[in-house]
Amino acid sequence: MGIDRYVSNPSTDTSRHEPHLYVKHADHVDLLRGGVSSPGGLWADLGSGTGAFTLALAELIGPDGMIFSVDLDRSALGEQEKNLRSRFPGLKVQYQVADFTRPLGLLPLDGVVMANSLHFHRLKYPIVRAVHGLLRTGGRLILVEYNVDRGNPWVPFPISYAAWEELAGRAGFVSTRRVGTKPSRFLREIYSAVSLAAPRDE
Repeated sequence: MGIDRYVSNPSTDTSRHEPHLYVKHADHVDLLRGGVSSPGGLWADLGSGTGAFTLALAELIGPDGMIFSVDLDRSALGEQEKNLRSRFPGLKVQYQVADFTRPLGLLPLDGVVMANSLHFHRLKYPIVRAVHGLLRTGGRLILVEYNVDRGNPWVPFPISYAAWEELAGRAGFVSTRRVGTKPSRFLREIYSAVSLAAPRDE
């Protein structure tokens, strides 16, 4: 069974993370684990929604880390805040109602998670290049996406791993590698990949 097996009809779910609201927390942790090298650090979750992957990130970085959780949906962030306070009360989290395609004014980060948020945008290069600018040299970008290049009305612009590897290189990232996969009955397969931020151009 696929990672989105808990959705009886994905097309009726209007959440930004559609199928993933119903997936086991352990699956989210598995997808991120290979991209988080050590506990702690300053991280951002861009397009975090109700926080399925934010919770997974919180488990991996622990109470010594900090997360900037960014989403346009204030109510989704409110739900996320309740869940994180309940499960990870010692973790420092800053919630930001914002469009991650615009300047965010964040500190140089150790890592960024983009889980099922990039596939809402047709023009990906400017976004990924801007994310590069948020990271310190060697900082990690973890992408979680459907491994297809054709989507549907609910996942309009997915990006396959092969296409992501090429885009990440153009946007200033190096050492891109796939760190996790889960089968999907929705769009074949979900993968996670980590890329490291190369030094910025002078």
